[in-house]
Amino acid sequence: MPSPAGRRAIGALVIAGTLLLTSAPAAADVRLTEIGADAYANATSQHGTQAGPDTFQWGTTIVTAQQAGRFFDGGASGIAFATSGDNGATWAKGVLPGITGFGGGPYQRVSNPSVAYDARHDVWLVASLGLTDTNGITGAAVVVSRSDDGGRTWANPVVVAAGGDLDKSWIACDNTPASPYYGRCHVAFDDHGAGNAISVARSADSGLTWTVTATAATGLGAQPVVRPDGAVVVPYLGGDDRIRAIRSRDGGATWSDSVPVSTVQRHTPAGGLRALPLPSAETDAAGTVYVVWQDCRFQLFCAGNDIVLATSADGAQWDHVTRVTADGGDHFIPGLGVDRSTSGGSARLALAYYRYPDAACAEATCRLTVAYTSSANGGGSWSPPAELRGPMKPDWLANTAQGRMAGDYISTSIVPGGNAFPAFTAAAAPAGGAYDVRTYTVSGGLPITGGGPALLSIEGPVAAGDTPPPDAPATAR
Repeated sequence: MPSPAGRRAIGALVIAGTLLLTSAPAAADVRLTEIGADAYANATSQHGTQAGPDTFQWGTTIVTAQQAGRFFDGGASGIAFATSGDNGATWAKGVLPGITGFGGGPYQRVSNPSVAYDARHDVWLVASLGLTDTNGITGAAVVVSRSDDGGRTWANPVVVAAGGDLDKSWIACDNTPASPYYGRCHVAFDDHGAGNAISVARSADSGLTWTVTATAATGLGAQPVVRPDGAVVVPYLGGDDRIRAIRSRDGGATWSDSVPVSTVQRHTPAGGLRALPLPSAETDAAGTVYVVWQDCRFQLFCAGNDIVLATSADGAQWDHVTRVTADGGDHFIPGLGVDRSTSGGSARLALAYYRYPDAACAEATCRLTVAYTSSANGGGSWSPPAELRGPMKPDWLANTAQGRMAGDYISTSIVPGGNAFPAFTAAAAPAGGAYDVRTYTVSGGLPITGGGPALLSIEGPVAAGDTPPPDAPATAR
């Protein structure tokens, strides 16, 4: 087997009989808009850090939410938000009130923000995870913050679920008027204290009250998406190192057994970076479910991760896995956006992700970049990747017990018929004893274009990936 240096020297890979030429992404001529910075001044967290943005778009509004002031051993000082009422032209920023003690709330820390909109009740929602640190870091409660004025101001949060040791909350709403469950919202989360058992809560009154239903699934990173017929599909990373999915066809009252989407083949990113292969999921106008994650199956000797895609018409049967990125290096932490007004072979997809140009870099030499690609044909082919930001040294990012952290998530939202707005954290060199990690989007957004003919569209590993280490964390806050 070639050495890491030998692998880097390979300029053309022969994969399943297909010659694949690799090339680096071009630097995009884009302007970035800062939409978040750490406003907290407490000495206990890492000042100047943000992580893990999520976004949602509806009408002319885009709302983002991300952690601010990361702690080394888990969670953050608060959740920052940014809201644009004119589809990304201008932004108003603030922090969500009433969650942590730094904002008049009951929890010591907070993590895992995700954004949704309830079209029936005209309410914006941000789900997050309230943490306590009295006897170790514990996920005390999943909470939801509400805004009824277009995301400009936010009320103190409502408790969705409490007790146990909760983790990885994520929210989505049913926004199809013809659905029998129109106006119902769903929050998925797992309980680390119960073997990462996944539960899903539902609300029919704009997030004011919630009913929690247990499922038979166990895993991390559950992300609910809602099809136009009201069916809810929840992809997640299973404990068996597979992307799996459960679904409900009665508005979240009952849940199916899980079905496998695909095995995950792992390449551990270099540079001491925290980067779990958690899924990013969306749906289109016809209800097709799209799931992406990082996976090394298509690179010779599993030398680096690509972003890969699987789709399903109903959440029960899944198509074979296809390769999205094919430019060499290591790709991870994807954020997928799908234009909800499009479908099938005309579905418009946009993807942002982090990348190491050199997958085998040493910790001192690794340089992190942010890249973007898009598809105008339902993921059949993708545009040449464009570099949005970089290079960054990993030690410019917030430090955690599980490695340097840009975030467990990145996010992309698409204006129907218009541009895509990726939201990501990026770092500059620390100065004055503080980090300089902020959240950005692309000014004016990015166009969605199709690529050429797909180079590779088969499932089949080139080489076995890394197996998770025996002490791999079963939780990630």
